[in-house]
Amino acid sequence: MITFNILDGDTIAAIATAPGRGGVGIVRLSGPGALVIGESISGLTLSPRHAYFSKFKNSDGNVLDSGIALYFPGPQSFTGEDVVELHGHGGPVVLDLLIKTCINYGARQARPGEFSERAYLNDKIDLTQAEAIADLINSTTEHAALNASRSLQGVFSQKIDDLVTSVTQLRVYVEAAIDFPEEEIDFIQDGQVNNQLSAIIAQLNAVMHQAKQGSLQQEGMKLVIAGKPNAGKSSLLNALSGQDTAIVTAIEGTTRDVLREHIQIDGMPLHIVDTAGLRNSADEVEKEGIRRAWNEIESADHILLVVDGSNPEQHSNDPSVIWPEFTEHFSRNIPVSVIRNKCDLSQHEPSATDSVNYCTIELSAKTGAGINLLKEHLKTCMGYRQGNETNFSARRRHLLSLEGAAKALTAGQHQLENAGAGELLAEDLRACQNLLGEITGAVSSDQLLGEIFSSFCIGK
Repeated sequence: MITFNILDGDTIAAIATAPGRGGVGIVRLSGPGALVIGESISGLTLSPRHAYFSKFKNSDGNVLDSGIALYFPGPQSFTGEDVVELHGHGGPVVLDLLIKTCINYGARQARPGEFSERAYLNDKIDLTQAEAIADLINSTTEHAALNASRSLQGVFSQKIDDLVTSVTQLRVYVEAAIDFPEEEIDFIQDGQVNNQLSAIIAQLNAVMHQAKQGSLQQEGMKLVIAGKPNAGKSSLLNALSGQDTAIVTAIEGTTRDVLREHIQIDGMPLHIVDTAGLRNSADEVEKEGIRRAWNEIESADHILLVVDGSNPEQHSNDPSVIWPEFTEHFSRNIPVSVIRNKCDLSQHEPSATDSVNYCTIELSAKTGAGINLLKEHLKTCMGYRQGNETNFSARRRHLLSLEGAAKALTAGQHQLENAGAGELLAEDLRACQNLLGEITGAVSSDQLLGEIFSSFCIGK
């Protein structure tokens, strides 16, 4: 793992365009020596934000390429430092020669994500905006790209900053009442603190809901298809993916291993996992497949519990009634949708029925009847809204921090209401404030920065 330190004063260089051949290739320099190196290679005196056509030469005076040189002086640049870009032809050999020339003139090769890291350390962007850069580059759908763009513009950061402001103001009030009892501020009795606390919890829950949807739209929802043998799980995978990914036979236990398929439903990414039929088996290969199936189920964002709807014994729509051992196996609360398959044999019409805790869909994976109902249901689960532009990109680390902050607020409210413990409430507010600060980087560690920026491409 890379551990990032404070800015070291080095000038860094990297190829900023994608690997391979292209019409244009860009070499980027950032740091105190960027201008000198850029002028040495271009042979020109570069003025800020002017494009200059020149021949790029190495230290021996040999022409390597010709193209455009641009200079962006700090602090009005992406990194906050002096930045020079050399736009030449997009051949890997010529770009590598330019990088070697930059190094010969005193630069060093940039680490992964070091340009964005410098922008963060120089207060040009916060941590969520830095991550949004990578999310925008890695977006695989239109929704994900739009969400990442909104995060890059600071939408997510502003929501977190608003939360931090609310928590800070309440914390100041509570701690003032504790430290200056002579002021006779009885926040336990007047209800003002509890009302503010409830409002902050509601505000945090709204942000957390949007973050969860943004995370699903960026990373995709992991959908695990589970059930007993011959319920039609593999047929359902094939129906959703639109191709014969899984082998389908009438023989129980045909699927022995985990099968994966990545699809999009109206631009929403979905990672489908088909698993072995769950049952007790003496076959060692099948037992291993079942063990892997349970592992996938435990890490799912959503589960499709497939049952044979043509079997008269499978009359219930409640997962805990259909298969008590299945729902009792979970170590966490995972949303489950019941898929009553084989409606072509049961003579039932395709339908979707919602209840308080789950949704039941009657369909036929074999004929395709009802598959569109399932797709609409999955879109709803992923937060799809036509024309919705309120979400932002979020990552699992953001969700963990938000969930931790919510637990701290709930614990503080419990201490206030049941024990009148203002000191414990103040401590929970402090913990909440720190957890929210981890999201934007107001509170961070070298280890966290290393994990985030080391996943970036070199030129970013």
